[in-house]
Amino acid sequence: MGSMADIIYTTVDEAPELASASLLPIIRKFASAAGLQIEKRDISLAGRIIAMFPEILTDAQRHGDDLAALGDLVKTPQANVIKLPNISASVPQLKAAISELQAQGYALPDYPDTPQNDTEQLARDRYDAVKGSAVNPVLREGNSDRRAARAVKNYAMQNPHKMGVWQKESATHVVSMPTDDFVSNELSATVSDDQAGPFKIVFENQAGQQTVLKDGLDITAGTVVDAAFMNVVALRRFIAEQLADAKAKNILFSVHLKATMMKVADPIIFGHVVSVLLQDFITNHATVLDSIGFNPNLGLSDLEQRLAGLPAEQRSQLERDLAATLADQPRLYMVDSDRGISNLHVSSDVIIDASMPALIRAGGRAWGPDGQEADCKCVIPDNSYAPIYDESIDFFKANGALDPTSCGTVSNVGLMAQKAEEYGSHPTTFEMPEAGVMRVMAANGDVLHEHRVGAGDIWRMATTKPAPIADWVRLGVARQKATGADAVFWLNADRAHDAQLISYVEKILAEDQVDRSAIHIMAPREATNFTLKTITAGKDCISITGNVLRDYLTDLFPILELGTSAKMLSIVKLMNGGGLFETGAGGSAPKHVQQLVEKGHLRWDSLGEFCALGESLMFASELLHNDKAAILGRAVDAATQNILTHDKSPRRGVGETDTRDSHFYFALYWAQAVAAQTDDAEMAATFAAMATEIESHESQIVDELASTQGQPCDLGGYYRPNADLVAKIMRPSATFNRIIG
Repeated sequence: MGSMADIIYTTVDEAPELASASLLPIIRKFASAAGLQIEKRDISLAGRIIAMFPEILTDAQRHGDDLAALGDLVKTPQANVIKLPNISASVPQLKAAISELQAQGYALPDYPDTPQNDTEQLARDRYDAVKGSAVNPVLREGNSDRRAARAVKNYAMQNPHKMGVWQKESATHVVSMPTDDFVSNELSATVSDDQAGPFKIVFENQAGQQTVLKDGLDITAGTVVDAAFMNVVALRRFIAEQLADAKAKNILFSVHLKATMMKVADPIIFGHVVSVLLQDFITNHATVLDSIGFNPNLGLSDLEQRLAGLPAEQRSQLERDLAATLADQPRLYMVDSDRGISNLHVSSDVIIDASMPALIRAGGRAWGPDGQEADCKCVIPDNSYAPIYDESIDFFKANGALDPTSCGTVSNVGLMAQKAEEYGSHPTTFEMPEAGVMRVMAANGDVLHEHRVGAGDIWRMATTKPAPIADWVRLGVARQKATGADAVFWLNADRAHDAQLISYVEKILAEDQVDRSAIHIMAPREATNFTLKTITAGKDCISITGNVLRDYLTDLFPILELGTSAKMLSIVKLMNGGGLFETGAGGSAPKHVQQLVEKGHLRWDSLGEFCALGESLMFASELLHNDKAAILGRAVDAATQNILTHDKSPRRGVGETDTRDSHFYFALYWAQAVAAQTDDAEMAATFAAMATEIESHESQIVDELASTQGQPCDLGGYYRPNADLVAKIMRPSATFNRIIG
């Protein structure tokens, strides 16, 4: 990476990146007073695409692989990275980004759906490395400590968000496969010293022919290795049954997956849902659909686009038949009722960790095709983690909605380092080309796992390394000691993988002589019930979970407690000593971008960035022995509190406080806080002068910031916007720009 800056700030996508154009100049101005250098590194979708094709781009277009460089940095004690939310691209998003870059003059190849030669296969491999959750596994070289900052929690209790009303007779429910899913077929083992070394995955067909699907997997002793598969015949039968049941009960049908993080397995599952839904239509028009390249994994949106390219008469006939097929099925859960975009249009539109909490927060109601709310069947095919949502719905049906004014808070310590668990399974997930046997072969020739699979079955292997497990257990114990709250390891002794982890947990707790009185081990369903009862009583609770549950719970509980997960503080204590400071959950907010483009109003809330910034500055102070950085970090906390106290967070409506206004007031409160401290007279004087100047021009600055509101904005691109245009839109106050620089 060359000479390393004191703090690395990431270039990302959509709303958080637009917000950075306003916030980062402020941060740089303040940081310069402590002698801190801040640099950006590009982990955006467009940036990652460009980095994949250096040989075919011009010198001006070409740039290094910032993600790979950051992947090296986070393994060092000097790492101090503020990581904003980025796009985990689905295939439609990837194609859209490629198309935009091509239009901007980048000579990139198209995404080949079905590669026909080596060149196309190479392009496909490079693009596939970019799609899905390509960023997080690289950067997360430590485990996660995610919680609501006290100021944020206090504000939420004093200013509660709107909660839907739960009815005991609600028909909303969760369903999962009763058998033949991943968890029911899961095998798990801890690798011995004799077995450690280069593993391989071997497929043997019914004729006895063997194919090595993956070779040279370097697996160390003590690693927990899982293998599991989903039977697609059972999956399709299950989907058909649930479609029929939703129609019979006259409730919405929805499926909740994570086609971004589980970028190989979940799009395939999604495709099966689409193809079962459209089974008659597909059967009747198989030849035409094949000729236009229809792939159900890409959803209804892709199908509609492909039909639009047919001759008018043929298109009209197929569109009528498609509409008739859909009319004969249950009503679908809608992403956008006004635009006719359903749950099944694009796999990445409905992400389980956001969609399920939103539905639960709304009292179990979701939007239907008629623009009205209705009860909903929530289909979560795999049973691994579905019980947490099932139990939550049952709890709220029985007890009513959670009260944000009095409930406790749930923090999370998450096992995610070094591509732990299912989220690290992308390179070792396969769709079976035919029936046969899948084997995981250890270095010494042992067959660690073996599954008999059918054609089309989805098989995956995942690993969890011993050092991250030990770090995770001790981080969870440390958080419990620091808070005194009950802490729960969400582990199911009856699940193969969890049983291996429980062995580790029990051993470490015993070795460290940990007081177990407030530390529990519970299966996810029981842990959900225990946690909900605890916070309903106004007490706090710590969830200590694996990687997927970390992702799910750090949306579920914050959305119920705070109304959003974007305001969470997320600290990743890197295992080699550095720090990765994430800006909470919440995604990259494409609807926020749409509102800015159409109406000149951006409502992205940077509270997560403020929290991450404060922690990053405190870490910089410790790492660099820089007292001025600590002063800035403490002042960030004060400024964040004032943003909440004075209600300067962005609002939804055009003409109301937006992101730019919020950043202006953050700068004002930050300057005031530095001016008020007594540890450094020089800094106090410098920022007192800045605060006075800002205060004296407040009304003028607010008017200048409002000048773009209500007007459409041209960003010059969506995935790769024009930097000058973005700066003009996000920094419209000449007065404030003069002060900040």
